[in-house]
Amino acid sequence: MLNQRLASFNKVVAIGGGHGLGRVLASLSFLGDRLTGIVATTDNGGSTGRLRQDQHTIAWGDLRNCLSHLTPRPSLSSQLFDHRFIGNNELSGHNLGNVILHALDQLCVRPLDAVKLVSSLLKINTSIIPMSEASTHLTALTYCGNKIIGELSVDEMKEAPVALSLEPKVDATIEACDAIVNADLIILGPGSFLTSIIPPLLLPKIAKSIQNSHAKVILIDNLTDEFSVANQFSICEKINWIHQVVGSEIISDVIQQYQLPSTQNSEHSAIKFHQFDLVSSHHKGLHDKTALGDAICQITRI
Repeated sequence: MLNQRLASFNKVVAIGGGHGLGRVLASLSFLGDRLTGIVATTDNGGSTGRLRQDQHTIAWGDLRNCLSHLTPRPSLSSQLFDHRFIGNNELSGHNLGNVILHALDQLCVRPLDAVKLVSSLLKINTSIIPMSEASTHLTALTYCGNKIIGELSVDEMKEAPVALSLEPKVDATIEACDAIVNADLIILGPGSFLTSIIPPLLLPKIAKSIQNSHAKVILIDNLTDEFSVANQFSICEKINWIHQVVGSEIISDVIQQYQLPSTQNSEHSAIKFHQFDLVSSHHKGLHDKTALGDAICQITRI
């Protein structure tokens, strides 16, 4: 049924980071090579943050997370890729998948080549592309004019930032821009709004590619509150943020959990808000993969 409903879409692109994007990719994995994930690479926490600090590499954590969501389970390869070292040594806390990606990056010409190699080893057909192949940090500007540097620090802000930027400025991955321009459907979210969804959109070439694309653009809202300053934003404020960053009113549809109050208002009268029962039976903060995939398919027919 799902394949039939999305039969008219040759190229679907999902943009974001971490568990949220991974959930979307897993929901639509039946699309195979017709699906592309463009992944934020600004994470500076945990194993990823330590690798970035020690090795001056891009953030691998969200890329690994997306690959993990697409890995056939159960399998030895999925267990190894998700393995986190324990003990009281330098490896403690590191994720083996992050280390593998970094090791392959050192053997390859480009970080994207490392991702492609892992995808091949894990038998993943979906294309996973880092938003940029150069290291950069998310930076927030406060009302007082102070700069807050790094995803972890941005999430811990008490007041919403005035603006976000990437420092240093880096180029978007060419393949990411090409995928967006040629897409029939673009999906944003769910996930940490300021630190997963917004970072790829801060790259001028990605923003321009979205503007130049003829794709339908949908936003998937979170199921639960974020543990970050972004929790202060309503869905309408998130839409305004996205439109301001991209430079165009791109969103046509929003997917939400059905228990939320109606969001439709005059400010976004051109946007359709759709509500579904999306909560996973295993975790109230996670979208059920089948329900989410079905919801995406349903609104593409409206």
